[in-house]
Amino acid sequence: MTETQASAEPVTADGRSTLLEARDLHVEFAARGRRARAVDGVNLAVGPGEIVALVGESGCGKTTLARTLLGLERPTSGSVRYGGTELSYRSRALKAYRREVQLVLQDPMGSLNPRQTVYEAVAEGPRIHGLPDEREIVASALARAGLRPPERFFLRYPHELSGGQRQRVVIAGALALDPKVLIADEPVASLDASVRGEILALLLRLRDDLGLSALVVTHDLGLAWNIADRVAVMYLGRIVESGPVEQVLTAPRHPYTQALLSVLPESPERVVLTGEPPDPTRIPGGCRFHARCQVLASGRAAEAGVDGRCRSEPLAVLPAVPAAQAACHYAQVAEADA
Repeated sequence: MTETQASAEPVTADGRSTLLEARDLHVEFAARGRRARAVDGVNLAVGPGEIVALVGESGCGKTTLARTLLGLERPTSGSVRYGGTELSYRSRALKAYRREVQLVLQDPMGSLNPRQTVYEAVAEGPRIHGLPDEREIVASALARAGLRPPERFFLRYPHELSGGQRQRVVIAGALALDPKVLIADEPVASLDASVRGEILALLLRLRDDLGLSALVVTHDLGLAWNIADRVAVMYLGRIVESGPVEQVLTAPRHPYTQALLSVLPESPERVVLTGEPPDPTRIPGGCRFHARCQVLASGRAAEAGVDGRCRSEPLAVLPAVPAAQAACHYAQVAEADA
């Protein structure tokens, strides 16, 4: 890591300092002779002991953003900062960083080697980092992940475990390095409904007991409601709404957030989005959501006098601030008139 210290660090909803931050982040890939803007200007901050949910449809860029925050992808421009210091991509610096920021994948069967015992799987990280007292570290990590007594699981193989137990082994592998931040990519998507609640409760307990921070990547706003302190809604490479989870999910201002919420069982009205998210090599002008926007299609944007702006005037990139905010011409006019 460099010694460059971030200035004017954003704060979390309760005034604490930022731990992990994306600052004006852009990530592009070559695609069919064009440049795909997978992450197209993102500011995002996670504070100590805070859980932030990153929500959006498949293809919106949230997994690319998560991989970039882990140092697995290099940004085209902008920066990743940890503890106020810009991430360095030298191998030694990345190795030290990944001890602090650990990944938890959605598919435990895919991330666990079927030929490795549970002990070997959890011990892999400590061995890479040359940590002493390996057996004690593995036992402690398994116990903290809810696999007790840990010695009972040492010699088991992944196929001998339930889905929930396998996910706990994956979490234990992350905990073995005593990280400060977990980045969990759809951590319960592959689990039965009966087990999902147990894993979410485990993540909350780790936050309370160890002070862990987490960025939870999900398409499920119901999961965000149950686990997160703050939520960031992503569409076509950019955060379009963010803020405290209760405020955003009880009074969503962006039409995209409203549509995502409408699929929940308790939603009074279903919003059906037409089409798929646009090609990230051809991001539309104006509001990037306007081609699928139910507010524009219904005529409400025209009644508010913003339909032309929706189609032609780009919206500013949202800053990483704790207050609720939305990148939407219609929402901005509605708030000004309220």
